Amino acid sequence: MSNPGRWTAFLWIVNLVCCTFGMAVNERTDETCPSLHVEDRRFSDSLDRPLAITGFDLTEKFLLRKGTVAEDRASFRLGSIPLIKPTESVFPNGLPSEYSFVTLYRLRRTTKKDRWFLWQIFDQTGGTQVSLVVDGAKRAVEFSFQGLQKNALHYTFKGRDLHALFDRQWHKLGVAVQSTVVSLYVDCKLAERRQTEDKADIKRSGRTLVTTRVEDGRPVDIEVQQILIYCDPYMAEMENCCELQEAKWGANKTSDETPAPPVTGRLPLMLSLPAPPPLDGCPCPAEKIEGKCLKGDQGPAGERGEKGDAGTPGQPGKEGKRGKRGKNGDPTNSGSSGVSAGATVKGDKGEKGDAILRGEKGGAVCITS
Repeated sequence: MSNPGRWTAFLWIVNLVCCTFGMAVNERTDETCPSLHVEDRRFSDSLDRPLAITGFDLTEKFLLRKGTVAEDRASFRLGSIPLIKPTESVFPNGLPSEYSFVTLYRLRRTTKKDRWFLWQIFDQTGGTQVSLVVDGAKRAVEFSFQGLQKNALHYTFKGRDLHALFDRQWHKLGVAVQSTVVSLYVDCKLAERRQTEDKADIKRSGRTLVTTRVEDGRPVDIEVQQILIYCDPYMAEMENCCELQEAKWGANKTSDETPAPPVTGRLPLMLSLPAPPPLDGCPCPAEKIEGKCLKGDQGPAGERGEKGDAGTPGQPGKEGKRGKRGKNGDPTNSGSSGVSAGATVKGDKGEKGDAILRGEKGGAVCITS
């Protein structure tokens, strides 16, 4: 082979090696984000998700839950202690500029009209770097961050799709943060999308908190199953809501309860019980027979629910139907006789008058002409 041919082959090999090395570098796990172990069943299409998922499990960092994000999740009732930590301990290598925030929670009666931080990072001076606020009174969600000019930028989401977040049921809230776009997902459906300005980098010198009231900084009384941050802005869109279906089936348990007994072999009784259909792409939480979900044994009775709010006054009722004619009276009972029309009533006898004195007799009078 001639020298020009050898150089051409050499350059082709070098170019191939460089491209291959570049692909390997791009597919490496970002040093900013650690690996996050989650189940494939969390995503609507597991083939589209990244091979290596990275992010932060704030449920574990703040609530001391150990292990991976598994199917058998406990729910945590918050409100007793403040949940605040140094940002450096939560995000040791910082937070990427694009990410997804996903949480599964439900409000309580005393909290559904509060205004509280679902998540906030603030610097050493107390200034907000990024925050996610839930406003129960306005039934809105607010996303705020610091711009490149150190100015505070606020974006409010208050569409009708957000109203469901305040009905004291389990809901999944997702926020996809991109360079100039913020998207809000409610129960795995896109609720609203807003254009934003560029964001400043997050400093690790401050503190990070979750589930804290805006008014006084006290912990908020809610229940939480998970708080995750993916280092990928598209993960919020890929998540499904199988956990919500499991909650309706009673598959989840609270942290202070014992697990439900396993499914037994009493198949005739179980087959006679109706089972709700699973969501698309969601496997049944119980065992299957002939492709149908089987309902497990009945769990222990739950605690008595709190008294609900007073209902609105009802509308006035319609006018009732005319009653039937009454029966004739008893003829043996005669009534008292009435007074004749125009008749006069005899009065009392008057008193006797005084006697009149008789005058004296007059004399004769003569008249002459």
